[in-house]
Amino acid sequence: MYEIARLKCGLIVATAEMPHMASVSLGVWVGVGGRYEPAALNGVSHFIEHLLFKGTRKRSAKEISQAVEGIGGYLNAFTGEESTCFYSKGRYDRLDYLLEVLMDMFLNSLFARGEIDKERSVIKEELAMYLDQPHHHVHELLNELMWPGHPLGRSLTGTEKTLDGLERPQLVGYRRKNYVAASTLVIAAGNLRHDKVVKAVSRFASQFSPGRRPHFLPVQEQQTQPRIRLFTKDTAQTQLALGIHACSRHDERRYALRLLNTLLGENMSSRLFQVLREDHGLAYSIQSNLSLFDDAGTLAISAGLDTDKLPEALKLIKRELDRLTEHAPSAKELRDARDYLIGQIDLSLESTENQMMWLGDQLIGYGKIIRPAQIKQRLGEVTASQIRNAAREFLRPQRMSLALVSPLKAESGLAKLL
Repeated sequence: MYEIARLKCGLIVATAEMPHMASVSLGVWVGVGGRYEPAALNGVSHFIEHLLFKGTRKRSAKEISQAVEGIGGYLNAFTGEESTCFYSKGRYDRLDYLLEVLMDMFLNSLFARGEIDKERSVIKEELAMYLDQPHHHVHELLNELMWPGHPLGRSLTGTEKTLDGLERPQLVGYRRKNYVAASTLVIAAGNLRHDKVVKAVSRFASQFSPGRRPHFLPVQEQQTQPRIRLFTKDTAQTQLALGIHACSRHDERRYALRLLNTLLGENMSSRLFQVLREDHGLAYSIQSNLSLFDDAGTLAISAGLDTDKLPEALKLIKRELDRLTEHAPSAKELRDARDYLIGQIDLSLESTENQMMWLGDQLIGYGKIIRPAQIKQRLGEVTASQIRNAAREFLRPQRMSLALVSPLKAESGLAKLL
């Protein structure tokens, strides 16, 4: 189902053949994101992501969107901590056309000064929008708290100051240095043939710049006690985000952590949802998420609740974390969590877009494809005692950071709850 080819220029082409589908999804991935940026260029990857939609020698910004939407497809992009992706989806017989549009954007964007100035204003509005959303803002604060002075602690969007400092020379120079063949992947999934995709991509190979893959600043974790950050704001709710330092995506304990996260707060059957919402009515929504990077990771618990209920909620969250460290999950809990994760993998990979995203994540993160069957097998091998051991290793107060957006004026007494 999956095939990979490396072109002479260093560009990697990977495909997932799904001959029964009516669509293809196509992505151009670059192995560079927010954590690769020096402080003065914070937000540059996200800025470049925007600018690649703003016109080439061949197409205006409007013509780029019309080119894909005009055939019933769609076009989008995202910037993460360790990668940036530009992708499109359309009918399978328009693959060559979609590829040409993406390559035109990726290789021939003009970075016109007028577009840079307009897009800087747009991104500032995006930044203001996020800051006006407490459930988003609290995670920005949590990142700053967990990764002080490190690129992982900075906003992917940048700040008003760094955005003002990003002019055409910085943007073009950063793109030229980092968007090179060795750090770029072209991924396609759907009703296609691998050899034809490789041939189509090869036509653009000579236009990719040579160069080495960029490097990021490693994480040097030094936390020894709980940290708390309170942002006082007149809001109807308190938004909390509790972050816990975890392992990297290369650590063998990641499979146990994925199951632990499912047990803890990934869905409505989870312990946190059942205890805080169903049993005590403290929150409309509470969840936990696992984010794994090349050399670090985070398990984050987030919820919005009445400010007066915050101490009770923190006590219950801490109680559930302690339960995981003290007692292994029951056989039924483990089986249900495993079945949920395996079911989610199978359901998500039914679409061409998710298959393309899967391949991109695997190749960016591991440099190879870890097949779904292998991941499901590894999840099936995790024991209840391994989950408890992972809880004992990671769910410790000295690894925890708590961020709050709240009407509270002071954080007194909250540290003791951790």
